[in-house]
Amino acid sequence: MRRPVLAFLADQQRWEAWRAPVLAALAERGIKAELRFGAETPEEVDYILYAPTAARVDFSTFTRARAVLNLWAGVEGIVTDPSLTQPLCRMVDTSLVTGMVEYVTGHVLRHHLGMDRHVLGQDGIWRGREVPPLAADRSVGVLGLGELGAACAGALASLGFRVTGWSRRCRSLAGITCLDGTAGLDALVSQAEILVLLLPLTPATEGLIEAGVLARARPGVVLINPGRGGLIEDSALIAALDEGRVGHATLDAFREEPLPPEHPFWHHSKVTVTPHIAAATRPETAARVLAENIRRGEAGEPFLHLVDRAAGY
Repeated sequence: MRRPVLAFLADQQRWEAWRAPVLAALAERGIKAELRFGAETPEEVDYILYAPTAARVDFSTFTRARAVLNLWAGVEGIVTDPSLTQPLCRMVDTSLVTGMVEYVTGHVLRHHLGMDRHVLGQDGIWRGREVPPLAADRSVGVLGLGELGAACAGALASLGFRVTGWSRRCRSLAGITCLDGTAGLDALVSQAEILVLLLPLTPATEGLIEAGVLARARPGVVLINPGRGGLIEDSALIAALDEGRVGHATLDAFREEPLPPEHPFWHHSKVTVTPHIAAATRPETAARVLAENIRRGEAGEPFLHLVDRAAGY
């Protein structure tokens, strides 16, 4: 029986990090496969393990490939590729979700408690104590209620925050006020004191956080973006920060990465930059997701986490 051939399309550093976990995950499921770095003979490949940072790929040359398995949650760099005709699966992994929940709850609590004023610039002066409200008195908005957004919204609600979520499609989540549509977006941004962006990047969400939305936001809102850099119009956000309409922005994703040293975000006193660390894909656990989809492909079962090409995610 022919062993399926897997092509790992990413850079050398990722290959070294992923090779052993992928082979171990395949062995756990009793799958005997050939794992290759690159694809010198694409016509022999059955499954493509793909990182969005890989060089431009002509997927039409992979004539027998049954699926493209994305190593990351985001698929905006590949979903519109006209040469891609194979099923595309995004990465949904428990460790990725857990990492995102930890990042979001950590930074929401940081801003909720006003920790920066105590941690940064201590000067020996015992100032008046500004007691923060309890979580039940703080409004948090989460834009995007997919796998990551729903998990973060639920974690924040469990801490007692008043959480409102928004998505393009109507959702229902226990303990979360769920809104959708243009009116729902306006209602959420007008009341949220802390706004978390966890939407996928699609033509419908590109530049969603622009001057008009920021003008309708609650004065002094804190913006946390561990989602996609393209959700924000950078110049509009900087203007809102300068004018005091946005109190602070904690940003983990950017239109250009790494963020260039000359970018204004680096030098703005009301911006915190983190280097796209909110929800890193961890090979040890994510490799099991890849192996499960390969098992399903070999067994003729439906793939997990198939991307809706029309929706873009």
